[in-house]
Amino acid sequence: MVRPVASSVPSAHAEPHLSGRSGWLRAAVMGANDGILSTASLIAGVAAGVADKPTILLAGLAGLVAGALSMAAGEYVSVSSQADAEKADVARERAELERNPEAELAELTAIYEERGLTPDLASDVAQQLTEADALTAHLRDEIGLTDLSPPRPVQAALVSALTFAGGAAVPLGIAAISPLNGITWWVAAATLAALGTLGALGARVGGAPKARAALRVMIWGAVAMAATSAIGTLVGEAL
Repeated sequence: MVRPVASSVPSAHAEPHLSGRSGWLRAAVMGANDGILSTASLIAGVAAGVADKPTILLAGLAGLVAGALSMAAGEYVSVSSQADAEKADVARERAELERNPEAELAELTAIYEERGLTPDLASDVAQQLTEADALTAHLRDEIGLTDLSPPRPVQAALVSALTFAGGAAVPLGIAAISPLNGITWWVAAATLAALGTLGALGARVGGAPKARAALRVMIWGAVAMAATSAIGTLVGEAL
């Protein structure tokens, strides 16, 4: 949303950074992870309570559709709220610069002093950045807004919905081809493998340790499926 001042001087810090991927990566990983785990847990819970494969598959399909739409709506509302808040901050800061530029300059100078610059250097830096682009300087250094990862509600909604559906298709597809008497174990094995792969892939893209990320998500997946299977068994016996 906020664009940096163009410069003809080549950057000496040109290596790519991973944090620029955080917006779409978060939505993609969250969507796929939720799709795999929630659908697998739903299938495990229903399979533990009933002995009817069509009912199990219907529950899994309903979970896929409902979950994908829910993820899309949730991401759209969440990211739209973030975008609205940032727009309000931009408008507020622009108004302050027009109303009281001297106080805003002093505020920017104080920020640089707190970061370790001498008073004279902080004043020079603040003055030069204000002359170049006062609004960008204040948004970046006072509020922390940059154009690194601007909010994109539609993108986040679509990514979340598609990745949720893609993730949910894994346990649902395994449930469709596996024998009824072993459906829970087949789904659990496929789910843990998919979660581990997703965790490692997300860690690789984000530059984090792959083994730890994969193990973490697999443990939580096993806990979730065990819990829903136990509840399904108890409810099935009661019915």
